[in-house]
Amino acid sequence: TIKQEFKGIDEHDHLVMSTDLDGRLPAVPLGSTVQIKPYKEIHQYSRNFIISSSSCNYTITSPDGDVQTRSYQWRQSIIFQTCPYDEAGWAGATLTTQQLSVDQIFVMFDANNHLIRYAMSNKIGPIHSSLLEQNPCFSGRHGCDINAVCTPGEGVRFSCECTAGFAGDGRYCHDIDECRETPSVCGPNAVCSNQPGSLRCECSAGFVFASDGKTCVEENRPVDHCQRGSHDCDVPQRALCRYTGGSAYICSCLPGFEGNGRGCREREKTRCEQQRASAVADSDVPFSFRPRPTVGRYVPRCDERGAYEPTQCHQSIGQCWCVDANGQEVPNTRTGPHSSPPLCIDQAVTPAPIGPTPRPDVQPIAPGAYLLFAQSGKIEHVPLDGYIMRREEAKPLLHVPDRVVIAVAYDCVEKMVYWTDITGPAISKASLTGGDIYVCSSSELQSPEGIAIDHVARLLFWTDSTRDTIEVSKLDGSHRRVLFDTDLVNPRPIVTNPAYGRLYWADWNRDGPKIEMSNMDGTGRVVLVKDNLALPNGLTFDYENQQLCWADAGTRKVECMDPHRQLRRNIVEGIQYPFALVSFGRNLYYTDWRREAVVAVDRHLGKETEEFLPQKRSRLYGITTTATQCPQVYNYCADNGGCSHLCLPRLGGLSCRCPDATDGQCEEKVL
Repeated sequence: TIKQEFKGIDEHDHLVMSTDLDGRLPAVPLGSTVQIKPYKEIHQYSRNFIISSSSCNYTITSPDGDVQTRSYQWRQSIIFQTCPYDEAGWAGATLTTQQLSVDQIFVMFDANNHLIRYAMSNKIGPIHSSLLEQNPCFSGRHGCDINAVCTPGEGVRFSCECTAGFAGDGRYCHDIDECRETPSVCGPNAVCSNQPGSLRCECSAGFVFASDGKTCVEENRPVDHCQRGSHDCDVPQRALCRYTGGSAYICSCLPGFEGNGRGCREREKTRCEQQRASAVADSDVPFSFRPRPTVGRYVPRCDERGAYEPTQCHQSIGQCWCVDANGQEVPNTRTGPHSSPPLCIDQAVTPAPIGPTPRPDVQPIAPGAYLLFAQSGKIEHVPLDGYIMRREEAKPLLHVPDRVVIAVAYDCVEKMVYWTDITGPAISKASLTGGDIYVCSSSELQSPEGIAIDHVARLLFWTDSTRDTIEVSKLDGSHRRVLFDTDLVNPRPIVTNPAYGRLYWADWNRDGPKIEMSNMDGTGRVVLVKDNLALPNGLTFDYENQQLCWADAGTRKVECMDPHRQLRRNIVEGIQYPFALVSFGRNLYYTDWRREAVVAVDRHLGKETEEFLPQKRSRLYGITTTATQCPQVYNYCADNGGCSHLCLPRLGGLSCRCPDATDGQCEEKVL
């Protein structure tokens, strides 16, 4: 039984909910594969409730080849407050049954937390209650057809436009029969069937889709060699055969064994596995791959490679802590009962070191250029070969469980990666060459979303979209000072230009989005761009060419401009939902929420050239690069400019500024 209470969408488009779970789940043996057959959901809905039901069949194949077929059934009831507006399609609705294929559900609430609409949508972003009350597109009093999109204009103006696959004036839209208008649209050996707003192509009997997913070719009967036993994998006690379609399969060794899957031998136990086996034997607990710790006895957790898991817990006393690759506790990471687990960095089994090495708290990466990007609770890195992403070598740099990492930045001097997380909230850093996570700032933060570094003046800048501030501090978080706390609504990306002592940031305020510039000391604030903007999420600065570039999720464009001469030009149009952007040579790289990918854009050619899809698909956030060497730039604060506390560069000089919390021994001056 699952009970969920939905509390609305926050400013980051996260659906906030509370969940209560009760019941049991069927056990699945370790190493098994589960295949779920396609299924349908039936939804019945009325004015203030939705009932859905479904059932599906699935098979569980254990490591020894035993196959079980099971079925799963469920019913779901969704109850919500009656819509306060008399919208067409809601008032007086009768119980209706539909078969749905849900891609995204868009839930809209008004200022009193009343649900206004529950519908399919691709729009992402917060909706201001003032717009809900004023414009018919948001209040529901627009009269557009159910297969039309209502586009708000100024004040109460709006327009209706039929969606793709439909035709009409927007008030009334009828389905377009693409199969009749273009009989050959599906190609040879295929049958076209019209669907509401689209069409479906199905291969004729005896034909199947080719690898391109479009062309129908003669069917070759697939052979599941794993199920038939006609494979060359090692015996089931040591290896697993996994069917991958057609006549293909993959052999892999089971945990505790090593080899290529066709020949597996028992792997020598690692230090973690030996310690775990000893603890289990002493506790008289039957051995399994991941036994539960017994009361009064600490049993270490090992991953499938036999390495220590980064977070270790003693269940009987309710304490957790971080460990290094040797299983030794990392100081100052232990948490007590009823506390969240510590933020521990993932480890890997490494050979015994020869000579002095850095502390193994971060998996070090080889010198070179990389893309670093945030994906919820981790930061991944992708090596760059010139401008080409070496996708097969991508892997996590560090894990920060139970955190939502938003922005990342890189200090080329000390080779440190900095990031913001909105769940702490906190601003933290870690070295690419090893070491602990260091928290730079965690007090008086609410939603830090953008972060930037001046590697010359050794300064850290960030935006807070809840406090509506832009702040600065030293790289260790000391000498903190608020630069701006007015005329900000939703500040997010922020970048620096150390050579000119400039600061740039974007505010995606839906009522007045803008990109601004100031000196790093807070003087000379001006609006650079305010026209033809919608959701300027990503911002980056190209030191070499002195170009400021941004990605806009509303206009679906990437644009660049010379901030000195204010010459603006389009780079690429028709992108989907960019979040963050970084410049590297002739390329721009951005993260996309809809595609859940890192996308490369060639600025000279004005087109996308490559994309990288992480193995785990979810929204990607901030992105930055690790340059092989620092840009050769200089400003007046390279040696702190003779200031006692903060040295803040500006065009043609510097300002000595005091932090907001000062001991009275600080002197401010302009040089």
